Amino acid sequence: MTIGVIAIVLVIYFTGLFFWAQYLKNNSIVDIAWGLGFVIVAVTGYLVMPEPTMASKVTLVLVSVWGLRLALHLAKRNIGKGEDYRYVNMRKRWGTKHAKLKAYLNVFVLQGVLLMIVSLPILLVMTGSSDSFSWWNFIGIGIWLLGFGYEVIGDYQLTQFKKDPTNKGKLLTTGLWSTTRHPNYFGESLLWWGIFLVTLNEGRNLWGIIGPLVITLLLLFVSGVPLLEKKYKDRPDFKLYAKKTAKFVPFIGKKGQ
Repeated sequence: MTIGVIAIVLVIYFTGLFFWAQYLKNNSIVDIAWGLGFVIVAVTGYLVMPEPTMASKVTLVLVSVWGLRLALHLAKRNIGKGEDYRYVNMRKRWGTKHAKLKAYLNVFVLQGVLLMIVSLPILLVMTGSSDSFSWWNFIGIGIWLLGFGYEVIGDYQLTQFKKDPTNKGKLLTTGLWSTTRHPNYFGESLLWWGIFLVTLNEGRNLWGIIGPLVITLLLLFVSGVPLLEKKYKDRPDFKLYAKKTAKFVPFIGKKGQ
């Protein structure tokens, strides 16, 4: 029942976003909605479950803090700047025939499906009954804190860097950005592994590992790292940066292109 309710709520959420995006002529608002979608999943699951558990309470807090922070950060960064270049390129590829249907299916429905898959640890803990909370759950909180810190500090350092007009056209290669070329993406991946450990209070919740695996693969090979690396790959300063800086995992990750 809980999963069914969450699925219905997400269908309504992403369909409403689709219509709002068509009104704005800006499909990239879905980026802002991504983090909020996980908050909706966590809140809905928590409200529907008969007896909240310690793991479900902690999960609700961690997911809400992350999702709201991400949504606010992206809203502040993106609102008023028009549609992101990725979505502009999508429109060009689609052409005019059935463009709105393609946008609904390829952007909003797809994001909803991916969100449900990544949310698997949340869905499992919100449909569980065990109130146990073990040492590895506490380790999960620690991993979440590390990942959240990497994402937040990385975003902050980049924002401050871009505020300085003398940095226009330059690459940020200091701070956390000297440890990995994508501290915000690495942080997001890591915190989801933390959430998985927090939700692992029952054996059946091992299936939740699919969530962090999927988000890590998406960030590494689909929607995160590859797009930015492609954008900068021909720049001499990026090539030099890539040679001495880990691609994803700080310090020990693969260097070069």
